Amino acid sequence: MKLSVKSLTLSLLVAAASQLVGCTGSDPDVKAARELAGRVVPGVASRFEFVKSESADSIDAFTLSSNGSTIVIEANNAGSMAMGLNYYLKNYCHTEVSWYAADEVVLPDELPAVPESVTVTARVPERFFLNYCTSGYSMPWWSWADWERFIDWMALNGVNLPLATTGQEAIWYNVWSKMGMTDEEIRSYFTGPAHLPWHRMCNLDGWQSPLPQSWLDDQKELQSRIVARERELSMRPVLPGFAGHVPAALKELYPDAKTTTVSEWGGFPADYRCTYLSPEDSLFAVIQREYLTEQTKLYGTAHIYGIDPFNEVDPPTWNPDSLAMISERIYRSVADVDPDAVWLQMAWILYADPEHWTPETAKAYIQGVPQGRMMLLDYYCESVEEWKLFDSFYGQPYIWCYLGNFGGNSFLASPMRDVNNRIDDVLANGGSNLVGIGSTLEGLDLNPYMYEFILDKAWKQPMSADSAMMAIVDRRVGYVDPVAREAWTLLLDSIFTEPALCGQGPLVNARPSLTGFSWWTTKPNVGYANARLVQAWGNMLAVETPGRYEHAFDCVNLGRQALSNYFMALRDDFTAAYEAGDTAVLVSKGNEMKELLADLTLLLDSNHGTRMSKWIADARAKGTTAAEKDYYERNARTLISIWGPAKDLNDYANRQWAELNATYYSPRWNMFIERVSDATRQGKPFDADEFYTASREFENGWIEPRPLEYETGTPADDITESRRLYTKYADRIVSHPACGAATDCISLHHW
Repeated sequence: MKLSVKSLTLSLLVAAASQLVGCTGSDPDVKAARELAGRVVPGVASRFEFVKSESADSIDAFTLSSNGSTIVIEANNAGSMAMGLNYYLKNYCHTEVSWYAADEVVLPDELPAVPESVTVTARVPERFFLNYCTSGYSMPWWSWADWERFIDWMALNGVNLPLATTGQEAIWYNVWSKMGMTDEEIRSYFTGPAHLPWHRMCNLDGWQSPLPQSWLDDQKELQSRIVARERELSMRPVLPGFAGHVPAALKELYPDAKTTTVSEWGGFPADYRCTYLSPEDSLFAVIQREYLTEQTKLYGTAHIYGIDPFNEVDPPTWNPDSLAMISERIYRSVADVDPDAVWLQMAWILYADPEHWTPETAKAYIQGVPQGRMMLLDYYCESVEEWKLFDSFYGQPYIWCYLGNFGGNSFLASPMRDVNNRIDDVLANGGSNLVGIGSTLEGLDLNPYMYEFILDKAWKQPMSADSAMMAIVDRRVGYVDPVAREAWTLLLDSIFTEPALCGQGPLVNARPSLTGFSWWTTKPNVGYANARLVQAWGNMLAVETPGRYEHAFDCVNLGRQALSNYFMALRDDFTAAYEAGDTAVLVSKGNEMKELLADLTLLLDSNHGTRMSKWIADARAKGTTAAEKDYYERNARTLISIWGPAKDLNDYANRQWAELNATYYSPRWNMFIERVSDATRQGKPFDADEFYTASREFENGWIEPRPLEYETGTPADDITESRRLYTKYADRIVSHPACGAATDCISLHHW
């Protein structure tokens, strides 16, 4: 390969010459970066040259420059090369690479040159991504094609510490078999696939079991590919360790084992409660050794293990000395197998139970582990920064994390400006034990740009925060457009201001009620005037971006939120008519609600990112028999609707998907509207208890496998459908007193 001296800086020339073997492709980092480019931008992959730097500095960094028509990316490893490639695509090509394989990567006709060499370095050594729950709310049915794109996305965004929990049931199956348990006992101990995260976190046993053997085999093979690819791209996969969760049947084989039944979780009956083995018991270290040995044999190790023994359940005691003993014994059991082990612990426990996790108990538990050997994830920093409440975790390393989404909910919640300020603050004042920035999202949601922004903040970039925000706009549109920037500025200042809430969703997705919302899992409240959102929606629709998927998705995303917010205003009008006994207005408002629900389905159906069909099809594809296919579909339907057997988590994983809206949310609201209307006609009060029973019966029936029962023929074009519904509803929304227009001067677009 010939290198042009004219267009290379002296430093790049020296690095390239010293790494000539890397330039020929034999260096594994260069090879991995080239292969990534071939997957992500295959048509122009040959235009990128990756060079391995020889810097003795351990800080991740990359340098961009042009060599004639070639874009040269010099970096210290494959992950930094990937970050450099994405930096170029985002900031020079205005191109976005989605985390979904189905989303096309659109490039300009000509690749722009890099006028001046640009060097970007990491501000923190660790960039974490994922949450135990994500594997249930978004990833349970993924194939390798889905994972391959997602791993590429993580590399492109600088992630080097991904949570890797897939495939652990195959290991546990072998461990429990060695300890004398039968096939039936083991597979009945597991839950259905989508609920496995809560089984793994000692919240839930046996729900929708037994888990098919074919699932264990499929996931074992998938995890082998996942961790291999992640390591190729300079990532250190965080694999699980044994936290103490054991099958209840183990007590029959080891009657002297010190076990306890954990506290109630999620409203599940006692039959589904988990069993915890005390770390004081000698059996604990035996199980840890068996598990880690088997896991390392299959998946290797990066010496960092996710261990969370008390996620949303109580430890056996709240005595500080006992908590210190528990954490010390857990860590020792891991270190005896892997002396280089680091324990990764969610600080979510501190947020979830502040009454019991006081500075005294938290300090004892955290300092029970040798200094530097427990790393904590400050889980929900856009809401509460635990590092400020717990003395920067008493010197143990920690990672500042943005959560952003609960349950995979469809909700606009991206407090970008506030999060930017919080990250700047922790970088300046968080102490030397701050080692990373990351995200702990429960589901891959409808605000993907926010996670890219978070991960970008982990690098020293030559642009201001405001410039970085506008760069997001430019790449979602495909070019610099003042109208798009105006729309996004309005969103950033007026709409993207509140963090996501635990238990959130549009009122459309809630079990119907006359006032408020029926349960904590579907909080529909927004902290802005809906008229402002409609104004931003109109501005967005005025932008011309032929073929740019990201912009079309944003138009649908803003529209579905604006219509859903308006549905809440209509429901309140409906209730006012009911309370006044005005049948005519009641029927009229009920019909408006039904019409909006039908329109919302059409809007959601216009974009592949807001459909349920892939979720169901992918679940069924995991089955090797007709019975297994039905089993997986039932499990997939359960998670996004009733969740479990009790009402406690009903609709927690609510989301706005076309088929879900058409076959689940809309029929439930239509049933409610008809019952309230009939009661009013008859001069009777609405029977809320009877409706609850009827709706629960409907919900329980909906989880059973069946055809999707919803066909619109060929869906409308997403921009066309968005403009149609904007034209139909914009004036109605702005003129409604509940939508905030009275205090705002709103200028609307029309077509």
